[in-house]
Amino acid sequence: MHYPVLSDIVVIFALAAVVLFLFHRIRIPPIIGFLFTGVIAGPGGIGAVTEVAAVEVLAEVGVILLMFTIGLEFSIRDFLRMKKAVLGGGGLQVSLSTVATMLICIAMGLPLSLGVFAGFLVALSSTAIVLKQLQSSAQIESPHGRLTLGTLIFQDVIIVPMMLLTPILAGSSGDAVGTELLMLLVKGIGIIALVVIAARYVIPPILQRVVGTRITELFFLSIVALCFLVAWLTSSIGLSLALGAFLAGMIIADSDYALHALGNVLPFRDLFTSFFFVSVGMLLEPSFIFANPITVVGLTLAVIVGKTLLATVAALLLRYPLRTALLMGIALSQIGEFSFILSRVGIANGLFTNDVYQMFLSVSVLTMAATPVLIQIAPRIAMKLGVRTPVYGEGEDAVEPGEHLTGEELFIIGFGLNGRNLYHAADAEGIPVSILEMNFDTVRHEQARGIPIQFGDAAHDAVLLHAGLLRARVVVIAISDPAATARITQRIRQIHPSAHVIARTRFVSEVPRLYGLGAHEVIPEEFETSVEIFKRTLRSLAVNESEIQKKIAHLREDCYAFLREDDENAAPTQAS
Repeated sequence: MHYPVLSDIVVIFALAAVVLFLFHRIRIPPIIGFLFTGVIAGPGGIGAVTEVAAVEVLAEVGVILLMFTIGLEFSIRDFLRMKKAVLGGGGLQVSLSTVATMLICIAMGLPLSLGVFAGFLVALSSTAIVLKQLQSSAQIESPHGRLTLGTLIFQDVIIVPMMLLTPILAGSSGDAVGTELLMLLVKGIGIIALVVIAARYVIPPILQRVVGTRITELFFLSIVALCFLVAWLTSSIGLSLALGAFLAGMIIADSDYALHALGNVLPFRDLFTSFFFVSVGMLLEPSFIFANPITVVGLTLAVIVGKTLLATVAALLLRYPLRTALLMGIALSQIGEFSFILSRVGIANGLFTNDVYQMFLSVSVLTMAATPVLIQIAPRIAMKLGVRTPVYGEGEDAVEPGEHLTGEELFIIGFGLNGRNLYHAADAEGIPVSILEMNFDTVRHEQARGIPIQFGDAAHDAVLLHAGLLRARVVVIAISDPAATARITQRIRQIHPSAHVIARTRFVSEVPRLYGLGAHEVIPEEFETSVEIFKRTLRSLAVNESEIQKKIAHLREDCYAFLREDDENAAPTQAS
C-alpha cells in the first residue's frame, strides 16, 4: 500500500536534517534551513514533494501551535513590567515602519490598501532568530536586549489585529468598510468576554482536576484540545484559526499551568512549524531571484537599512541612548516569520499578485539570512559610526556592551526537603528566591503561603527562561531524578553560562558526569550520609569534637578533590 503523504514527510525530514546540519556548520539559522529545504523539495526545485495540500495542512497546525505559545507567553504582568519597551518601543517601531512603507508604495503608484498591507509585512521582525542570537551571545538582559524583547512582544501581539484588518483592506470602501469594522468590534468584544470568563471560571478548575491525576499525557491532550477548540470556534464565526489559538494561550497565560503547558507544547510546535517554513520555501521560485537579482538585492538592502533607521529613531524618541537604539535597530532589521503568516492571509484575499509575492519571499529570506551576522557585528558598526561605549550607571544603558545583567537571586529547582530548607535559610537572609517545582499540589499549597514558587518542568529551556533563570546568580538543582538533573544542568550551562550551578545527586558515581556537564559544585547524598555516620561513630567513641571536625574536613577535601580530578581526566570524553 502506497501513502504519498508519508513519502513526502520522509523526504522533508531527511532533506531538512541534512540542510540544517550543513547550515549549522556555517552558522545559518534553522529557519533559513527549513525555507531552503522547501525550495529544494518544492516545484521550483527537484519536485520531490507531490502532496503539497497535505503539507500545507500540517503547516496550518504549526501556525496554530505557534500562535498558541505566543498567547501562553503573553503575561499581563510581564507586559506591565516592560510597558515602556513594549508599548513605546514596539508601538513606535511598528507605526513608523508601516507608515514609511505605505508612503513609498503610494509614491510608486500602488493602491493604498496594498501600501498599508506591505507596511504590516515590513514592520514585523523575526522573534525566533533575534532572540536566539541575543540569547546565545548573552545580550538578552542588556539594555538593548530588553528593549528589543519588548518591541518583539508588541509585534507578536499586533499580528492579531493585523490579521483581522487584512480582509477589510482587500474589501470594498465606503459604508461596507464601516459595517465590517463594526462587526469586527462586536466580535472582538465577544471574544474578549469569552476569554475573560473562561480564564477565570471555566478552565482553571478543569485543569486543576487534570493536573491532580499526575498523568502527563492527559494534561498535554487537554491543553491541545483547548487550543484547537478555541481556534475552531473563532474560525466558525469568521475569524482566523491563528487568532483563536492565540486567545487559547491567553486563557492559560496568567494561570499556574502556563509554564508547564509551554514546556509540553514546545516540541510539537517546533515540529509542525518546520512544516510551515518548508511550505513557504516551496512557494519560492529560485528562477525569480535569478531573473531579478539587482531588484531583489536592492530591496533587501533598503529594508535592512530602512528598518534599522526607523527602529533607531523610535528608541531615540523614547530617550534611550544612541548605542542602545542603534543596536536594537540592527537587531530588528529583518522581515520576520509572522510576516509569512500574514502574507498568506493577503494572498487568500487577493492583495498580492504572484510577482509581488515572489519579491516579498525573496527579500524576506535574504534579510533573515543576514540577521545573525548583523547582530554579531552590530557593536563594531556602532563603534565605526562613532557611537561611544556607555559607562556603568549612565542613563538607560548602564552596562558595558555584551555584558550579561543578572540580579542577586537564588533559583531553586525542586521543593522537597532540601529545596524547602534552602528557601527558608535564604529568605531569612533577605535573599530573593525563585522556585520551580513539578508537583502541582506542592505548588498550590506553597503559593497559598506566599512562597514564590511556579509549576513547570525545568528540562525545557522556555520554562527556565520564563521562570526567571536569567535573573539568578546561583542555581540549585535539588531534585532526585539523576537523568533530569543531568539534562537541567546542561541546559542551564547553555542558557545562562554565568550562573553558579550547585547540583544534588544521590550517588558518588554521578558526580564526575555532572561536573562535566557544567555544574560548579555537586553534593552526593551517598557520600554525605557516610560522613554523617562517620561523625556519629566517632562521637560514640568519645573522640574530641574538634578532632572530629578536622577529620571530616580532610575527608570532604580528599573526596571532592578526587572527584574533581576524575572529572578533569574524563573531560575529553565528556566533550566528545
